[in-house]
Amino acid sequence: MLSKLRTSDGGSSRRQFLRTTVAAAGVAGAASLGRVSAQSRETIRLGGEIGGWQGRAPDSIAGETNPTLSLDPGTDYRLVWENLDGQGHNVALLDADGNVLQRTDIMSEEGATQTLEFTASEGMAEYVCEPHITSMRGTIEVGGGSSTQAPTTDSGDGEEATAASVVSEGPTVRIDTIVDGGPTAPLDFEVPTNRDGRYYITDRLGQVYVYDGGGLRDEPFVDVSDQLTEISGEMGLLGMALHPNYGENRKFYLRYSAPRREGTPEEFDHTEVLSEFTANDDGLTADPDSERTILEIPSPYDTHNSGAIAFGPDDGYLYVGMGDGGGGFDVGLGHVADWYERFDGGEGPDVSGNGQDVTENLLGSILRIDVDTQEGEKAYGIPDDNPLVGQEGLNEHFAWGFRNPWRMGFSNGDLYAADVGQSLYEEVNHVQKGNNYGWNVREGTSCFEPGPEESRNPPDSCPTHTPDDVRGGEPLVDPVIEYPHSVNDDSIGVAAVGGYLYTNDAIPAVQGTFVLGDYRLPGADSSPTGRLMAATPTEEGQWPLAELRIENTDSHRLPGSILTLGRDNANRLYVLTTAEPAEGETGAVHRIVPPESANRANANASAANTTVGGTNVSDSTTVETTGTNTGAATTSAETTGAGTSTGATSAAAETGTASGSGSAADANASGAGTDGETTSTNGPGFGVVAGVAGLAAVAARRLLGDD
Repeated sequence: MLSKLRTSDGGSSRRQFLRTTVAAAGVAGAASLGRVSAQSRETIRLGGEIGGWQGRAPDSIAGETNPTLSLDPGTDYRLVWENLDGQGHNVALLDADGNVLQRTDIMSEEGATQTLEFTASEGMAEYVCEPHITSMRGTIEVGGGSSTQAPTTDSGDGEEATAASVVSEGPTVRIDTIVDGGPTAPLDFEVPTNRDGRYYITDRLGQVYVYDGGGLRDEPFVDVSDQLTEISGEMGLLGMALHPNYGENRKFYLRYSAPRREGTPEEFDHTEVLSEFTANDDGLTADPDSERTILEIPSPYDTHNSGAIAFGPDDGYLYVGMGDGGGGFDVGLGHVADWYERFDGGEGPDVSGNGQDVTENLLGSILRIDVDTQEGEKAYGIPDDNPLVGQEGLNEHFAWGFRNPWRMGFSNGDLYAADVGQSLYEEVNHVQKGNNYGWNVREGTSCFEPGPEESRNPPDSCPTHTPDDVRGGEPLVDPVIEYPHSVNDDSIGVAAVGGYLYTNDAIPAVQGTFVLGDYRLPGADSSPTGRLMAATPTEEGQWPLAELRIENTDSHRLPGSILTLGRDNANRLYVLTTAEPAEGETGAVHRIVPPESANRANANASAANTTVGGTNVSDSTTVETTGTNTGAATTSAETTGAGTSTGATSAAAETGTASGSGSAADANASGAGTDGETTSTNGPGFGVVAGVAGLAAVAARRLLGDD
């Protein structure tokens, strides 16, 4: 089982440790030593993406992530950057105290460029993207020396804190790629309970595809791209859920970003839509004209839309995740006044936010509705036990205090939501009815203060409850999982993208942990890599984290960016990734499987436990393997070929009397999909099965002393 982080006083000590390490984080991401030559007087060119600033010119910084810019004081420079991922970025120059010296406006159009002209001064310390200030942050050196120095800290026991203190080394696993190309940005993974081996995979660009045994079908299950607004930021087809009775009524639900609809203010960006559709009888296609609109929610910005939807396994109600409306810091257009008054030096304006409001709109919350009934003019019903029924507030709210609950799902009947952080922390919450999860009073377990500088230097104290006159003084509930964006110069993550408890027994070292992904980190060659982690549940405090090492990738992480995790009916987990979130067929789906070392151990045990010559050496054994087909007589082996989309191959071999050559007297082979669906073209032939039986015979002879 996973090793645990240990502190002297449990959860409170870990919380203080995280605060001190983040306060000392300094430059986040993989800050490099590439420099801009002050003598070249060249224009500085960068690419901007969530994983970090990518150096382009001059040659001394090309290919570096968050390169150090070495400048001459008094010299004029021209910084030109290109938006690489369609997310909202800007560039700002900071002094050593974090004050903004110059900044550009936020720009979210992929491929667009922006220019900042400035004169280098000794007060300049860093250049950052303010919306993603921890991962997109580099050092400025003026006159040959750095204007800032990242402070150091210790973990509370006298030792300097490291990333390994927050995320320890965990078990090794492998990935089996079942889909490689087709979707651009796969955002959801749904499995009908009545059909093993069939998976519905959504693409951000508006399509839902069917994986059915041998691979991904070319024809989309449904295509709603015509209903989408022009995609930018975090918009698109964002979520899917199958009705609990999908096998009978064929109803399913989609969340997508549409152009402004009636009732959405003209100055708002778009409308978030939840709709019901009906599949055709074969379950392979659906009629887009069957759409019934359930919810339309005005969205002021193109970010923080969430998009996750899921049916409760016990109550049958639909849970709908809604972000705070976007724009950064939960303030600005479309944000309303709340109970928490912040004043800058006692004279500044009141700062408000949708996360703490439940009366004016449905943003910053997880909603719960009944799609099988209708109430008045609404296309849905309200469960009688929703927490605000009969109280002040909108009845749809189930839990609130969220920034951007990007993905959520049920594990063992409990709801978990990954809430993407602002400046310092990522978190996963155990969501329960009527709970307030703190945003924007708190980010994770720490206090939060809106603003580019303020959010990186939060106050030491803030409320732990709402006032008594706000729903009776409800507590602000801490997440069960929290991690900082960086510790000292080491990046840990940029965005929690959700996960599930792993309850399958194929990988014992991971069983019982909560497996989650983080969106992306820069790889060794500046290409993005997704980080897979496992958290061990505890009764109190934060769940300790360990990184899962991917055995069969060069970086030992996921190639590309992790968008979400999925789960099938056997409780196996899948990771959905993309290389480019807005174009090309770069999406992939990977199944998490046991490492090769475990497969070899299982195969050896199987070979050593064989029935030969009427002597019962062992019972039959079932082995799940990856990439190779190993086994023995009276052994059933489930094999998945890494990097293919053809599924798995199983071989059953029976041996009679083993000859000296190791041949099998009788062998039977059949090709099968990973979920038990038979195919006729992708399995090994008789020779492989005979070879497996031969290995078993050799092992048996050695056990009996014949060799």
